Amino acid sequence: MSLTAITYLVVGLTFALYIGIAIWARAGSTSEFYVAGGGVHPVLNGMATGADWMSAASFISMAGLIAGMGYGGGLFLMGWTGGYVLLAMLLAPYLRKFGKFTVPQFVGDRFYSKGASSVAVICLLAASLTYIIGQMTGVGVAFSRFLGVSNTAGILIGMTIVFAYAVFGGMKGITYTQVAQYCVLILAYTVPAIFISLQLTGNPLPQLGLGSDMVGTSVPLLEKLNQVVTELGFGEYTTSVPGSKLNMFVYTVSLMIGTAGLPHVIIRFFTVPKVKDARSSAGWALVFIAILYTTAPAVAAMARLNIHATVNEAVLGGGDLFDNENILQYENRPAWMERWEVTGLLQFEDKNNDGRMQYYNDATTDPEVLAKAEAAGWEGSELDVNRDIIVLANPEIAMLPNWVIALVAAGGLAAALSTAAGLLLAISSAISHDLLKDMWMPDLSEKGELLAGKIAMACSLIVAAYLGLNPPGFAAGTVAIAFGLAASSIFPVLMMGIFNKRMNKEGAIAGMLAGLGVTMLYVFAHKGLFFIPGTEFLGLFGGEPNFFFGISPNAFGAIGAIINFAVAYGVSKVTPAPPEHIQELVESVRVPRGSKAVSGGH
Repeated sequence: MSLTAITYLVVGLTFALYIGIAIWARAGSTSEFYVAGGGVHPVLNGMATGADWMSAASFISMAGLIAGMGYGGGLFLMGWTGGYVLLAMLLAPYLRKFGKFTVPQFVGDRFYSKGASSVAVICLLAASLTYIIGQMTGVGVAFSRFLGVSNTAGILIGMTIVFAYAVFGGMKGITYTQVAQYCVLILAYTVPAIFISLQLTGNPLPQLGLGSDMVGTSVPLLEKLNQVVTELGFGEYTTSVPGSKLNMFVYTVSLMIGTAGLPHVIIRFFTVPKVKDARSSAGWALVFIAILYTTAPAVAAMARLNIHATVNEAVLGGGDLFDNENILQYENRPAWMERWEVTGLLQFEDKNNDGRMQYYNDATTDPEVLAKAEAAGWEGSELDVNRDIIVLANPEIAMLPNWVIALVAAGGLAAALSTAAGLLLAISSAISHDLLKDMWMPDLSEKGELLAGKIAMACSLIVAAYLGLNPPGFAAGTVAIAFGLAASSIFPVLMMGIFNKRMNKEGAIAGMLAGLGVTMLYVFAHKGLFFIPGTEFLGLFGGEPNFFFGISPNAFGAIGAIINFAVAYGVSKVTPAPPEHIQELVESVRVPRGSKAVSGGH
């Protein structure tokens, strides 16, 4: 059976499974639609949370980022997993005890203000809509490569599948679908990694293979990789840190607190029966996430080595890396390169017209590398490999069986669709429950609210598909900005709402607006969309990339969070304290016993 036929079969079976589960677990009440009735087992909820969390960014992009960045890519591992520790310890159990459906509802009740709830909705939409762009784009990439359809058709197909199980099933359908999607994506990620680890090191565990010797040699895999990349002018894989150490630290913090503030993740902890279960769910989620996240560094390193080996025989066979006899001729390129060239994510430009694929760092300042390249007649690197293809192309590069390649396609789609569904539910609940029910139409019946929720999700899905097809320039290609927006706006207000009983509505609103505003301002400024003349000497608004102490816009969420905390604290000190009953509410939420049943009411 051909690769295309097997891929259609595997992907089709997984889609049928998702839709079947959604029909079985369709929501019949607002409680089931928003929080699955609050009756999901902690282990299942942890698995669903893992699928909800491990988006296209984790499955498709993270290993590619690590492959390109080397050691510096560890900030994604530390930031995204460390955020779950914060979530489990500082937020999940207290929010679950509060007993509300959504983050804006918590903010509205805790800060006794519909205005605060409205600002929280704005923050939620900003973070979620930015995040969902990456998911829909990932769906388009996976469909276009593996099913032979256009990017537009891929996004429309993905939108239809999500509509089928998310709109009708609500959180109840999404939860059990995400359990299935987790099983698909984790198998799709680990099975190829096991094959490739065996090929390169003889060790079936990729985590151990990363530190093992290459097959038939006494040379460790990472030592070999370091040797190859440095000889070709790239930074040493195990030590390189792109940008400053300050930027790496701030970036990691931004990802951590952004993770803890993502609304589509937080809402998952309202789906369990008890406060204890919320903390347990976070622990199980970490276990399930760790399987993929501890595998990613091995996938990244092995894929980087395999790509170099594909182009240059001397990588694994020994010899001069700049000897043209070792360089792959374009006409003899493997089939996987031909297939990825069609997508535009792998490109070859024959700069010296010799028909061979030179692949090195032509931007290096190392005179030895440049001298060797010039002596060999090279006129620049000729191969451009998009980092997003690393995971999806990895089994093809290693020439694994077709069923493994098909499984990876299904896994990539499962990762993107599961997170897209969670984001859509967070967006629709903010619109239908927090705006429509709580503010505009308080007398709306449960049946009417359920219908409104489904309509809101359908409309949100259309907007998400549009953004996937027409991504705004400042957000295209990254979901890190979404983490920055959540870090700078949502995380601080939740922390202050739980741990500072003196924090009032004026402080909360001012802090959210300041944090969100300054982060968005920095993102737009970084793209040269505005410039303040006469401020160059401050090093703040000079119109240059990373102009605030070398901090990139993707990392700026942590700075926005500090501003949020500072503004909120300052404003709260010069405005009236919260009512006594609110301060008592904050005290009671922190008592580690008992919890309210999950309710949409006030």
